[in-house]
Amino acid sequence: MHRREFLHAAGMLSVAPAVAGLSRSPSPEAAPSLIKPRHLSPGDTVGIVSPASATFQPVDVQIASESLEALGLKVKLGQHMMERHGYLAGDDKARAADINTFFEDSSVAAVHPIRGGWGSSRLLPYLDFDRIRRNPKIIVGYSDITALLLSIHAKTGLVTFHGPIALGRWDTWSVDYVKRVLFATDPVTFEPKRDVNPDKNSLVQTEYRVQTITPGKARGRLLGGNLTVLTTIVGSGYLPDWDGAILFTEDVHEEPYRIDRMLTQLKLSGALSKLKGFIFGGCAECTPGEGSYGGLTLEEIFEDHIKPLGIPAWHGAMIGHQQPQWTLPEGIQVEIDATAGTITELESPVV
Repeated sequence: MHRREFLHAAGMLSVAPAVAGLSRSPSPEAAPSLIKPRHLSPGDTVGIVSPASATFQPVDVQIASESLEALGLKVKLGQHMMERHGYLAGDDKARAADINTFFEDSSVAAVHPIRGGWGSSRLLPYLDFDRIRRNPKIIVGYSDITALLLSIHAKTGLVTFHGPIALGRWDTWSVDYVKRVLFATDPVTFEPKRDVNPDKNSLVQTEYRVQTITPGKARGRLLGGNLTVLTTIVGSGYLPDWDGAILFTEDVHEEPYRIDRMLTQLKLSGALSKLKGFIFGGCAECTPGEGSYGGLTLEEIFEDHIKPLGIPAWHGAMIGHQQPQWTLPEGIQVEIDATAGTITELESPVV
C-alpha cells in the first residue's frame, strides 16, 4: 500500500499536538547544541525497531537482522517488533517505547527502523527526548522515518542519518557510503553514481543524472528527508529551524501536482525563503495520474518554486526509494556544488 493510501486510511492525520507530560522536550526558545553520536565498530549491537507500518512476515525480520549482521554488527529486536494495530506495527506508545528503551540501553550502539510506510509521526508525542539527548547514538532510516530523524534532531541537537532502512536495499554502492559515514570519522564527499556502460548500450550517463536547477556552491546545515512526511509535520513544533539550511528531499508514488502542492506549502510557511541550497533526489513512480494531460512536469515545478530563490539547486541526487542511496547526516555543516551534484561534509557527523 502506498504512503498516500496510508494517510487516507488514517483520515489524512497530521501529527497530534504534544500531550502534556508525554513529550519531554527542551525549551523551544533556542535550538539545542549539536550532539554527535559515536561511530559504529564491528561487533557493536544495533537495536531494530518498527515505528511505522507493520511487519507481517517473520522472514522480513530475519532478512533485516542478517543484513546488519553482514555488516559485522549484532542485533537486538525491539520488544514490540511483531505487534500490529491495523496497518501500524502496534500501539503508538508501544512503538515509541522500543525507541526510548534502546536509546537508554547502554549495550545498543544504534537504532535502526526495519521499514517505513506510515506511522512515525504518531510517535512524536511519546518520545522521551531528554532520554535520547542523554544517550546519543546513531539512528538511521528514510521515507516515513524522516519524522523521527528531523524531530530528534530538532528537539535534542543529535545528528541523525538519512540512509537505508534495515529491510532495505544493501547494494555495494550504498553499503560503501554506510561504512564511510557511520563506521569512520573522516569527512565524506557524496558524489553521483557513475553509470556509463557500453555493454549496456550506454555511451553517456543515462541514469542518476545531475540536473542543475541553479548552478553554484553553498554552505549550510544539511536537513531533509521525504517531502510528504516532512510537510505533514510543518507547524507541529517537531521540525528544526530552516534558517541557512541546505534542504534535501525525495518522494515516491506522488503525482507531480502533489509535489507542487507540497513545495507550495513549504513556500507559504516561509521555509523555502530561508534556505541556502536545495537538493531533490528521486521521485519513484511519480507520473501524472489518469487524465492529467498538460500537467506540469517536475522540472517545471522546480522552475516555478526553486529557481526564483536564486540558490544553488539540483535534482537527480542519490536520495530516494528506487536507487542506490547516500547515507546523509542531518544537522551538520556541508558544502554543495549544484553543477557537480556533490555534497561535502565540512565536519564529521560522528565521533
